[in-house]
Amino acid sequence: MTVLTHAFKKLLKLENKTTQTSLIESFKYPKLGPGQLWERVGDLFETKGGKILKNTQVTSITKSGNKYLIKANDDIFEADIVLSAMPLSDLYKAFDIQTANENLKNIASNLIYRDFITIGLLVDKFKIENITDNWIYIQESDVKLGRVQFFNNWSPYLVKDKNLKWVGLEYFCQEGDEMWSMEKDDFIDFAKNEFSKLGFASKEDVKDAVAIYVKKAYPSYFGSYDKIDTLISHLKTLDNFYCIGRNGQHRYNNMDHSMMTAFSAVDIILGKKTQDDLWNINTEKEYHESK
Repeated sequence: MTVLTHAFKKLLKLENKTTQTSLIESFKYPKLGPGQLWERVGDLFETKGGKILKNTQVTSITKSGNKYLIKANDDIFEADIVLSAMPLSDLYKAFDIQTANENLKNIASNLIYRDFITIGLLVDKFKIENITDNWIYIQESDVKLGRVQFFNNWSPYLVKDKNLKWVGLEYFCQEGDEMWSMEKDDFIDFAKNEFSKLGFASKEDVKDAVAIYVKKAYPSYFGSYDKIDTLISHLKTLDNFYCIGRNGQHRYNNMDHSMMTAFSAVDIILGKKTQDDLWNINTEKEYHESK
């Protein structure tokens, strides 16, 4: 009913200042995709003297007086302030026992995530014409494909050759399950078959393909999630330690709310906000699809 009411008001050009966030039809988007924003942020950070270490796993976090000693690979870094976007299960695994007791570690270790595989296909042509959606959720029960993204529709600059279509076939899975464990080339072929089966394009029209695997893409609200407040209460007691982002708060935030957590953490450091402000982001009803 919400969608129908929105469509009817749009048709009659009735002003609707209370349009739900999930129904907003236009927004600003980086020319080369959202990654362009973070590339720019990284460049600015390094210009100001910062150093970014990639492919570096944090394995230990120890509190020493007013400092945090963080072990990453074989190096140890001393930090006055920590902003963590690590999954809470990994964060508590890294905490030493003095910082987080066994009960807290047990709660965090039993948080559950959904993992994610994207199969990118470069397609010569579609059988279905005039697709204008950014993405389409797939409801058919005889395929495992969950969603299709049409990157050309996000931004025309995301594909060099305007005569080609760049799509992402998205699979929601569990690390170690049948889909996750399939050989990459076999999974790409499997995805091509499903795309063809749904009538989007024939396999012969696929010119190139790539597979991308994302662990812990979606924090889940089951497992030990009913005890998440115990972890939040503990994290609020840690001086100069701020959890940000989707995995950092184990909250199914969208991108703008994830960025807001980082802004809020900086405001806390500047003395303008508190940890309560940080953890209250995305609790407002106006951002939820169901009220």
